[in-house]
Amino acid sequence: MPQEESEDRTSSDRSAPIDQPTGVRDGETLDAEKLSAYLATAAPAIVPANAGPLEVAQFPSGFSNLTYLVCVGSSEYVLRRPPFGSKVATAHDMGREFRVLSALSPVYPKAPRPLVHCEDPAVLGAPFYMMERVRGVILRPQLTEAEAPSAAEMRRVAQALVETLAELHAVDVGAAGLQDFGKPSGYVARQVGGWAKRYQRSATDEIPAMERVASWLAANQPPEADATLIHNDYKYDNLVLDAGDLGRILAVLDWEMATLGDPLMDLGTTLGYWVDPDDPPVMRKLRLSPTDLPGNPTRDEVAEAYARASGRDLGDLVFYYAFGLFKIAVIAQQIYYRYQQGLTQDERFAMLIHGVRACAQSAQLAIERQRIDRLYET
Repeated sequence: MPQEESEDRTSSDRSAPIDQPTGVRDGETLDAEKLSAYLATAAPAIVPANAGPLEVAQFPSGFSNLTYLVCVGSSEYVLRRPPFGSKVATAHDMGREFRVLSALSPVYPKAPRPLVHCEDPAVLGAPFYMMERVRGVILRPQLTEAEAPSAAEMRRVAQALVETLAELHAVDVGAAGLQDFGKPSGYVARQVGGWAKRYQRSATDEIPAMERVASWLAANQPPEADATLIHNDYKYDNLVLDAGDLGRILAVLDWEMATLGDPLMDLGTTLGYWVDPDDPPVMRKLRLSPTDLPGNPTRDEVAEAYARASGRDLGDLVFYYAFGLFKIAVIAQQIYYRYQQGLTQDERFAMLIHGVRACAQSAQLAIERQRIDRLYET
């Protein structure tokens, strides 16, 4: 079609901007001197004797673990650490993330190579790890018009996202040495019960839809499925794209919740992040991924594409989608709880309670209507 040909010519004539850090946010500063002293002993290959001072900047997005760019001379590294004020140790396990990357990177090229893991909180106030920086484009939730891909580019990015998820679920966990990385038996039941308990511990507002969705999930769990490696937070801004070819994924980031389990639970989380253009304004405003840009498929089309790419029967897709929304709502609730308790002053977190309500309402509608898209049709 003529319009698509025009879009393709435009997209081939430019390179998208490489994702860049900004200044470090208030209250989230790293002690560069302590970090340099630690690395000089623990990782002299990163900080040789004549390297000079470290420069630290912070990547701007993310509501969970904090991500920094550490520059040593002309070399660039990425440092990850838990958020300041967090008491949920299992949600910010740096050792676990380091382990999965150490095992995956030799057999799965889209896993960044980890370099050093520090368990001593005396260095930076919390455990952390560092990995290689993969330079590329990251589609953050809020893109300027200049940053947004064309519709033709967006279609290719979405296709790559789905194919990479299916590819990830096909990783040979035995070859990676990850066959004991989690407990696949009873995975769905543990997830449903575990996230319901997390919500109860962090609840601040009365949201009846959250209670109803939790009860429905507990009563309508699918049969046990074959386990694969799953990412558990798979969305656009956890992908690094080739600046010259946005349809090529260079790396998958943020493996902190990876484990072995039902791959459709992974798909459900991705669908939970997927906001369609006809979703209500609050969902589009609070979107955590730019999935409503022109060229994106709908949630239903994403699911169908995954079924084709993976060869899997999607079973009770509504369950997996509702669970994905519920889990995202609980994550937002936990962060909002920290904000309410004064453990973080990041003003971005003040609006998250609206996201909790919106996700709960969407999950409830999906259950009532037994579908995952066009939930808000009259």
